[in-house]
Amino acid sequence: MDSQVRNGCTHALLLAAVLLHYLCCQICCQQCGGLCQCPSSNPVCPDNVPLVVDGCGCCQICARQKGESCSDMLVCDKKNDLQCDYSASFPGDPGECVSAEELSCELNGVSYQDGEVFQPSCAIQCRCVSGGVTCVPLCSNDVRLPTPDCPHPQRVQLPGKCCQEWVCENIDNSVLQDAQAAHRPDQLPPLPGYQANPSLNCIEQSTEWSACSRTCGPGISTRVTNQNPACRLEMQIRLCKVRPCHAFPPRSGPVRPRTCQSSYRSAVPVRLFHQGCYSTRVYRPRYCGLCTDGRCCTPYRTRTINVPFRCRGGRLIYPAVMMITSCACHYNCPYSPAATYRSPAFSG
Repeated sequence: MDSQVRNGCTHALLLAAVLLHYLCCQICCQQCGGLCQCPSSNPVCPDNVPLVVDGCGCCQICARQKGESCSDMLVCDKKNDLQCDYSASFPGDPGECVSAEELSCELNGVSYQDGEVFQPSCAIQCRCVSGGVTCVPLCSNDVRLPTPDCPHPQRVQLPGKCCQEWVCENIDNSVLQDAQAAHRPDQLPPLPGYQANPSLNCIEQSTEWSACSRTCGPGISTRVTNQNPACRLEMQIRLCKVRPCHAFPPRSGPVRPRTCQSSYRSAVPVRLFHQGCYSTRVYRPRYCGLCTDGRCCTPYRTRTINVPFRCRGGRLIYPAVMMITSCACHYNCPYSPAATYRSPAFSG
């Protein structure tokens, strides 16, 4: 076989290998939810910048360096001890590559590494996240409604207990601890009439969902309810988003003067993001608009659905999410629109 034929065979084999590798990468990206798209050839990186595998483990990319944008797909250079910091980003937006030292936290003179979980006291659990400390209470904050057999419920600190517990005060003003709370101090005493099968004798009690904690961007809404298998009052949380920050409703049709558009639907289907997880399906959520006449628009009718989110490692979570059905424009504004939104006013 002469050299020309050998060279032709070698070239064909190389081309077939490149094509097979490209097809395998595309299949890998599809299995990763279509979050990546491999180029036909490996990128050429600047000096001292290594080639690494993207977040899906499918494509070769140049490792992101300090100060550059990053995401779950565009990973930072771990050899230089860089991590992706999302603390200043809105959910779904890219983060920034920073050194691990910048992500550490300090509380009461003690330093903690990023992601480290610790307890400053028996009643609080904290976590170091991107240079900041977030804490959650370990004690129940459930509300006990007054009932005939307990008209003046109180939460008191009992000796030897970390969390306050519910007690009832009788006519003689002497404190009587609920017997069941004494056996199970980590739970709220049951409502009167509690039975082994609460679904047969459970009077539903629920407050209205509170307003979203933020006027734009992701927030939370809460309520107190006993709609659970144990028929016990508990605080429930749902994710909410009244409108995107720094975004305005799209214009449709000819431009005409308009002071307020109560609501609008997302122009394209979008995935919902929550703490690094993304919804397994896309949605076209409805948002409340903005007004130029001093009024504010807030949700008028909403519904709550459980949305499946896929997290790293394939883990699924199902948080409750507020879906807006309609919004209303009014002058009873709890905030100043001019102070909240500093972008030019929109027209419908």
